[in-house]
Amino acid sequence: MSDNATSEAGARGRVVVVGSLNMDLVARAPRLPKPGETLAGSAFVQAPGGKGANQAVAAARLGAQVAMIGCVGGDANGATLRAGLEAEGIDCAALATSAHAPTGVALIIVDDASQNAIVIVAGSNAQVTPAVIDEQEALLARADVIVCQLETPPETVRAALAAGRRLGRTTILNPAPAASTLPADWFALIDYLIPNELEAATLSGIAIATPDDARRAARMLKEKGARNVIITLGAQGVFALLGDDSDGQHLPSPKVEAVDTTAAGDTFIGGFAAELARGSAVADAIAFGQRAAALAVTREGAQPSIPRRSEIAA
Repeated sequence: MSDNATSEAGARGRVVVVGSLNMDLVARAPRLPKPGETLAGSAFVQAPGGKGANQAVAAARLGAQVAMIGCVGGDANGATLRAGLEAEGIDCAALATSAHAPTGVALIIVDDASQNAIVIVAGSNAQVTPAVIDEQEALLARADVIVCQLETPPETVRAALAAGRRLGRTTILNPAPAASTLPADWFALIDYLIPNELEAATLSGIAIATPDDARRAARMLKEKGARNVIITLGAQGVFALLGDDSDGQHLPSPKVEAVDTTAAGDTFIGGFAAELARGSAVADAIAFGQRAAALAVTREGAQPSIPRRSEIAA
């Protein structure tokens, strides 16, 4: 990398994403099917996805220099996913290719109300092991922000968070797909815990329908040791419990006509991480992520819906 490129990258901030890459197989239907029911769909599309890859693409398009730690299969889907990340300028040197497991896939149904249901088959994502994290310590040490989700093995996620804490990097965990709980020793490793309302309800045991519900859930999760908790609430915006603030703040989202919510949370996290890496204030990073997510839901697909920084109003 040239000195000029290094300077520009430093100004942009560095984000390392440890996570999943899937090929998304998306069908549109009037509603989500009931058990045992077959519905006629209206459209089908195949597109790059996976929470890790989506967040990496979002962070790159929204202003960060991004590197991806993950694994694809040695198949056509894997080649397509790798090429897609490289086309976004994402560093794929730490993106392995499995000789045995196929690339992960996600089966997604989107209904006429723009809600979705998703089934994930991990495939090669399961081969991202703690040993991989150990091998990439130098890459993690150069990051300003490290982003993880739960579509790779839990022991790998913990290893990445622990490396971030040891190296003094800012760590973000998006606990998705929702787990019934997180191991108690994870919370102290997390600078920003960012669940959606369903994930926060699963982790806290508190049903979330309103911002006040989110406040109670955020307090419970923060008491477990997370330094900051940001709960995304879909059209209701986000609830943020930051630092020493015991009350938190509900931040409404921009009003838009939603078409497909598939990558909204990933876009928020990518934008938030990119802004943190640039050195922005947390409140500004949240607002930027919200504007990016609001634009994403007006478009179809996962990665195809993610906007670029130039599209986001100041």
